[in-house]
Amino acid sequence: MTISFDNRVAIVTGAGGGLGKQHALELGRRGAKVVVNDLGGNLDGSGGSASAAEIVAQEIVDNGGTAVANGASVTDLDAVQAMIDETMSKWGRIDILVNNAGILRDKTFAKLEVANWHAVLDVHLNGSMNCTKLAWPIMTEQNYGRIVMTTSTSGLFGNFGQSNYGAAKLGLVGFMNTLRFEGAKYNIHTNSIAPIAATRMTLDLPGFEDSEEKLAPELVTPAVVFLCSENAPNGRVIQAAGGRYYSADVRENTGVDLGTGATVEDIEANIDTILDMSTNIGIIEKHQIS
Repeated sequence: MTISFDNRVAIVTGAGGGLGKQHALELGRRGAKVVVNDLGGNLDGSGGSASAAEIVAQEIVDNGGTAVANGASVTDLDAVQAMIDETMSKWGRIDILVNNAGILRDKTFAKLEVANWHAVLDVHLNGSMNCTKLAWPIMTEQNYGRIVMTTSTSGLFGNFGQSNYGAAKLGLVGFMNTLRFEGAKYNIHTNSIAPIAATRMTLDLPGFEDSEEKLAPELVTPAVVFLCSENAPNGRVIQAAGGRYYSADVRENTGVDLGTGATVEDIEANIDTILDMSTNIGIIEKHQIS
């Protein structure tokens, strides 16, 4: 059965190019009314122009869909509120939010300026919170919502020179893990995508040379669009790279019970068992509370 988004309204942030553009185009192609949000800035977040969002919105319209452009910075709560208000005024609902906007300011931790730590967290983590916070009451009121966070393998597993980016990206998984509980009774499902794709954000990274075709951003989009659909799971991380789709999650093992008198020496004597993940338990199932 073809997945359709007729009568659904979607906001996609950072949709002026790369991954966000492909997500917006596909949602529009499948019938969603799309708010194409993009500040139009440089990779480090500087500058800004609404033209990138306008071009993508026009492409959706030219393909027979419905879309509007928006140039709000996700870090500006007032600008995000204006985007939400305009969307509600125009279409009366918000069903889908894809938090995709991001910047890069890579440096080894020893050389990283504190300001660039905060700048990256502000866009990825706080920006996603801003958009989600303002869309949340609308979704609870209409008893429906699908939210997608954009995490990364840099957050899940680490990556050299990306302490700020990795911290922000894993923070989004923690954010998702709570929203999946709090949104469940309102039929709001929150999931995360961990993409590996050749975009302007990855052009200068090792391993992405000559990868435009095999790691095309449009190969990530099917997973994102599914996470925007009625049959989306809740609280899961899907990874997508070059046509391969797979999952990641947080797990704990059975460990060892050393009792209330445990000492440092007991920890040392049992450290292999404590660290052995071959007896892991799915933390999602173990700690399910709703």
